[in-house]
Parts: sequence; C-alpha cells; structure tokens
Amino acid sequence: MRIVVDNIAASKTGALSILRDFYNAVAEYEKAGNDNQWIFVLGDKLLEETGNIKILVRDDIKASRKKRLMFDLKDGAGYFMSLKPDVLFSMQNTLPRGYKGRQVLYVHQPLPYQTWKKFSFFKPEEREYAVYQYLIGGMIDSSVKRADKVIVQTQWMKDAVIKKTGVAPEKIVKILPELGHGDGSFVPSAECETTGGMYSEQSRDGTKEPSPCPTLNNRFFYPAGEILYKNHSCILEAAGILINKGISDFEVSFTLYEGDIPYLNRYPGYEQVKYMGRIPREEVFIRYRNEILLFPSYIETFGYPPAEARAVGGRIIASDCPFCHEVLDGYNRMAYFDPFDPAALADLMENAIKGKLFTDEVPDIACNDGIKENSWEKVISEIMH
Repeated sequence: MRIVVDNIAASKTGALSILRDFYNAVAEYEKAGNDNQWIFVLGDKLLEETGNIKILVRDDIKASRKKRLMFDLKDGAGYFMSLKPDVLFSMQNTLPRGYKGRQVLYVHQPLPYQTWKKFSFFKPEEREYAVYQYLIGGMIDSSVKRADKVIVQTQWMKDAVIKKTGVAPEKIVKILPELGHGDGSFVPSAECETTGGMYSEQSRDGTKEPSPCPTLNNRFFYPAGEILYKNHSCILEAAGILINKGISDFEVSFTLYEGDIPYLNRYPGYEQVKYMGRIPREEVFIRYRNEILLFPSYIETFGYPPAEARAVGGRIIASDCPFCHEVLDGYNRMAYFDPFDPAALADLMENAIKGKLFTDEVPDIACNDGIKENSWEKVISEIMH
C-alpha cells in the first residue's frame, strides 16, 4: 500500500512535534513486518528516509502564504495524484481541492471551531488569528466535507466540527494524543534534586543523590509559547492585583524570553515574573511536581500541560474551557477560572499562596486511559482501513 503524507506546513513547535511523533510511529509500524510505502511531502528536510519511508521536499510551496494557498486550491491535487497513492493523509488541516482518491484528514486547528473568542481583523495583534478563524477556517470546513475520514484529538473538537460542518458523526474519529512529543517521551522519576524549589542539573548525571521534591505554594509555572491566546496577559494582570493587595512573596515563571510577545511590554516589569526562555522537558515535569501550573490559555485542541501535570499528580489552576475539562474533570488537585477574568485568577493564586486551595490528599493521578495508549498506532490503523 502506498500512503502519501501531506505536511508541507510543519516547521516548528507543536506541528513539528506532531509530525515527528507520527513519523516515529510509522517507522516502528514498518519495522514490525509491514510492507507499505510511505511518502512524506514536507516543506523542509525535517526527517530521514528509511527503506519504507521516502521524503519529498517542496520548499518552493512554503516560500509564501500565497504559494501555499495556490497549491491547496489549484496545483496540489495534480501533484499528489502523480504520486499515485492509495490514500492521501493530510496532517495540516486542509486537503488539496480537486484531488480524486481516498483522503484522510487530521484536524488539529481549533481556531475555527471555538466560539468563545472572536478575533478582529482591525487589531494588529489579532489579525493573523482572524485569518485562521474566518478565512482558513472556511477551507478547513470544506476539507472536512470532502474527506473520507477526519481524525480529531478530542471530543469537544469532534462535537464542534460536526456542528459547524454538518458532516455525519461516524465520519469523525476521535483519537486522544499521547503525552510524549517528538523530542522523546520523558517519564519523570518520583524524586528530583532541587535548589530552593528550582531544578538542579546535578540530578541528571547521577553525581548527587536525589532528594524528595518540596511542594511550593508560592511558585507558579506556565510552559507556553508566544501565541496571543496562550493569554500570558491574564497572569500578568493577576500578578499586579496581588502586588497591589500587598502580596508579593510569590514567583511566576514563563518559558518565554523577555520581548517574545511585544504587546506584553505594556505591562509593568514585575520582579515576581521570571522569563526563563526554553527549558528541558525534564525540568518541565519537575516543575509540574514542585510548583503550581497556571494554564490561562483559552484556545487549544488538547491541553497538553494540564494533562501532563495531572499525570504526575501536580497542582493545576486552569481555564474553564472544554479542552481543560476533557483532561481534568474528576481530578482533585485543580481549580478552574474564567480566562478573561484576571481577578478570578488572582483570588485562586492568593488562596494557593496561603495554603487554602490545595489539600495534602494523595491525588488520583490516573489520566484518561486513552492518553496512555499508543494513539498514533490508532491513526495508522484508521489510514489503512
């Protein structure tokens, strides 16, 4: 069987992690004795070829948004048909218009399907998101209707896609993502070495005996990139509210470099807010254990940080949105807040600092069973059948 994978758009962050995870699953699937031909069509040389996997690079298409749009609307169908696939699997939310043949679509772009935030073309910081919400969203809807099968990551996305496009429910397959990413799954140990609650390099190389992690009520952590709807501003406003109330003995750590998000410059430079830049995945999980995860994001397909923090028994303050409920409902070390209400977040942070928000109960850390399974094997199975 010949499967062509279309992922020209992938280049960084989440999309690249998804691509690498899927590629690794395909490589393992073929090592298990299957005999299929996989052709990955990418915008850059991001993966290595193997006996069963061929890589085709179309960097010309990725050179501009206009070229990619023309490829999706006009030229792509002929190109993919020339590869003579038994099935075309698109990992980039859209299908080439006019393609004749079996098509499976992976939709992981939530912007067109969430209804709680309307982005504006007239606000410079929102313009790109408005394009995805309204213009590219229409292309995704059209692709969903043309696909033979659509794979989404969560139940809320399945419900939203069905409601917006009117396609039959049996056409949409929900497969929860795995918690591992393209840089390799990290299984955190039960113990770690800390210095004042911070991660220490010494525990990694085994040169020092690790000690149990202390839990810190006044340390907060938010691992997120420089995307508007990740909503760092809500945390900054909440920090300001606490400081104005005379509460200053706390720290919030962002996995950003200062200046990554220009509009955040309008907020005061609170000394309680630390910009750490990118950190190792091991440290992310150690902070899940030691500190309190803040998750004010209001648009996600699947909330990775809350799911990861839950999996290791961490304490979580998360936005009251469907994607958080899908991974956190039933968990006893979490609290929800309105992501558009910084005062509500400040109240929860204050209670956490005072030791009133979370108990010392042993958490029920069992996450949704589907997250523990090899979801990419399920995706491959859906492609094949």
